[in-house]
Amino acid sequence: MFTGLIREIADVKSFKNNILTLNSNLHPKLGDSIAINGVCLTVIATNAYNFSVEVSTETKAIIPSQKFQNQVHIEPAMMLNDRFEGHIVQGHIDTIGEVVSIQGKSNGVDIIIKVPPSKIAYIIPKGSITIDGISLTINDVYDDSFRLTIIPHTMQNTLIKTYKIGTKVNIETDLFARYIEHILTHRQNTKRSIGWDEIDAISMSY
Repeated sequence: MFTGLIREIADVKSFKNNILTLNSNLHPKLGDSIAINGVCLTVIATNAYNFSVEVSTETKAIIPSQKFQNQVHIEPAMMLNDRFEGHIVQGHIDTIGEVVSIQGKSNGVDIIIKVPPSKIAYIIPKGSITIDGISLTINDVYDDSFRLTIIPHTMQNTLIKTYKIGTKVNIETDLFARYIEHILTHRQNTKRSIGWDEIDAISMSY
């Protein structure tokens, strides 16, 4: 589990034969889970200057190669005794979005990201979303896109400052929205409706 709060921007040393090696101040242990631009990966090698994770063939088929180039956001998995901030992030990418608009504002930057229309159901106004591993709040939702307002602190401390029109981004939609949609669909298919007691129970576990 992650929170969507970026701990470091690491430099990519190499990405060969499914092995991604990062130069980083982080010193993970073998087997640790690390979110790389929002993708949960497992540490397979480490030394004083860098660590390596393995990217599966399935992940490579989903994630654009540029998301594992140059610099990347990293976040170690949340510990049980950590302070919880951000929102619940699994590190499982649901879809790839594309930046279609960047507009400067007096107190930040508005960014509109286009996604497949089938994913809009999981993107909720004023809800949470993870973009390249960053926990953000959704402002507006449209038929096939949504708008974010990025505050100056986030712009300065993440790779969002490098985004351009056409930039591809990893997206993880809200866990709660996906769970509810899955349960509602399953119950509809089995001709059994979900009750508010069950929804409350799901909400409490979330």
